[in-house]
Amino acid sequence: MSAEIPERIGKYTIRERIGSGGMGHVYLGTDPESGEQVAVKVLTAGLAREEGFVERFNREIDAMRKLAHPHVVKLYDYGVDGENYYFAMEYVRGETLLGMLRRVRRIPWRKAFEIAIEICGALKAAHDHGIIHRDLKPSNLLLDAEERVRLTDFGVAQVFDTQRLTVTGGVIGTAEYMSPEQAEGKRATKQSDLYSLGVVLYVMITGRTPFSGNSTVEVMQKHRFGLFDQPRAIVPDLPARVDETIRKLLEKDPQKRFPDAYVLQRHLQSVLKIESRVVEHGETVTEYSDCEEAPTTSVAENGDPVAAEMAAQAGHATVMKGLIRAELEEMQKGHPVTEWLSTTPALIGLLLALALGVWWLWPREPTDEQLFKRGVALMAQGEGLNYLQARKEAFQPLLERDPDSWQDRTAPYLVDIEFYEILREFRGKKSEPASREQKVVADDDEPRRLIRRALGYRKTGDLARAVQILSDLNSVLHDDSQRSATSEKVARLLSKMRGDKQFAAADAYVGETLARAEQLANQEKKDAAGELLAALRKLYADTPAIQDQIRGVEQRIFSDRNPKPKEPVSGIESEVSAEESPAAEDHPQQVK
Repeated sequence: MSAEIPERIGKYTIRERIGSGGMGHVYLGTDPESGEQVAVKVLTAGLAREEGFVERFNREIDAMRKLAHPHVVKLYDYGVDGENYYFAMEYVRGETLLGMLRRVRRIPWRKAFEIAIEICGALKAAHDHGIIHRDLKPSNLLLDAEERVRLTDFGVAQVFDTQRLTVTGGVIGTAEYMSPEQAEGKRATKQSDLYSLGVVLYVMITGRTPFSGNSTVEVMQKHRFGLFDQPRAIVPDLPARVDETIRKLLEKDPQKRFPDAYVLQRHLQSVLKIESRVVEHGETVTEYSDCEEAPTTSVAENGDPVAAEMAAQAGHATVMKGLIRAELEEMQKGHPVTEWLSTTPALIGLLLALALGVWWLWPREPTDEQLFKRGVALMAQGEGLNYLQARKEAFQPLLERDPDSWQDRTAPYLVDIEFYEILREFRGKKSEPASREQKVVADDDEPRRLIRRALGYRKTGDLARAVQILSDLNSVLHDDSQRSATSEKVARLLSKMRGDKQFAAADAYVGETLARAEQLANQEKKDAAGELLAALRKLYADTPAIQDQIRGVEQRIFSDRNPKPKEPVSGIESEVSAEESPAAEDHPQQVK
């Protein structure tokens, strides 16, 4: 894509560019059907040709498609426009957390904790779906007008149940917010995202990152081995619990951090509640820390007898213990509903309800329609191993149960699965040693690009053009000894596509029409036959294979006519000539 802003991407009208990055550009667009504003992210054609970029772009789409959470940006649509891959997502009116920090530099710790609690919700949703973000930072956190958080940019996310895009030893992420294990090249885990969230909290509260340096390598080494200034050294009035929370998140050893985002979220909520109680009682607390060897002092300034009794107890952290005890007592207070649930009739009713629930939820043999819907849902997730899962768990069982009823309904999906299997063979398995031919194909990605282009035409319904591209590619690869296996796979893909009902129907229709033209010629109605062939030529002007069939019939019908000298063409005839020219297929931008 050029530097100019396109007028349209897919079905979306583009208004302006709102961002750019390593994976392409982000535009503000409008959905013509709903009138809703959307953000359209585009992987440019140049990047699409580079190894791994399309896979990472699709990985981001897969991650967003799995998540439906109020603090994760919503995915609306995705597709291919020409040679540009794109997806449309929720447009958040507001600013990034980075933009807010540039304005205010520091955020009060209570507000920072509230933001972190919402981030925890987004991370929990991602982790529950097996997704590690790996690049959590302020620029990937959007704040709407009410300062509610949206997590975005899953471009380098790691999915547990799919093959990794980077080998062990590779480094993925942003240096200032990268966990020690990522800096070391190890596989990222849930605790890696929590470390990055700890860095975000540190930046919000102190106004600076825990580590900085003159180079990326220096910053990464500091994450692995360096010591940072404690938050309370920068913000002296910061409560000890807040300081300890951040330091626990920034532990070098992942096992010493919080176990998951949910536990961290509850901890942050608890700290907010406890500190609010401290403020309400007028108590000043310097708490005994697991990380510091400093005694705890507790002072009750408001003369509250309860607080005085708590302060008089032996040992350190007495106020903290008293607050926790008060919290537990409040939670254990009797409630009418709780008391009723403790009675025998209530317990019997609950047991009966539980038994009924178990019976209702007990796995049953799915109906045929349920199996079919499951297969369709798996196919709707996009090309991947879910295709094979759909065939194994849905379509094959249906054909085994009742082949006559399900043959036609499952056939289109089974064809798509066969295409995927052929393309999977074409890409090759990374775990197997590469042969000499595979290395040649890996170095030359053009056949793969052409196949993607053909499949793109097939998805848009232009099956004839898809067949033509594969047919031409098959001819080019036919005598290439170094790519014999590639040629075989292209031939198989071409054979499958030619067997498609749509293509077969078009081929049968053209054959019937050509037979009619020859019949008219045999009846001495050559002018009518010529008109019929001319109309057929216009209908299939973009299909060279059918054009060849038409020329063959014309030669047989009009062989007795004297050839006329070729005259210059103009007007409609020149447009037809341009459409028939092979150059028009190779360079469509020149034929307008």
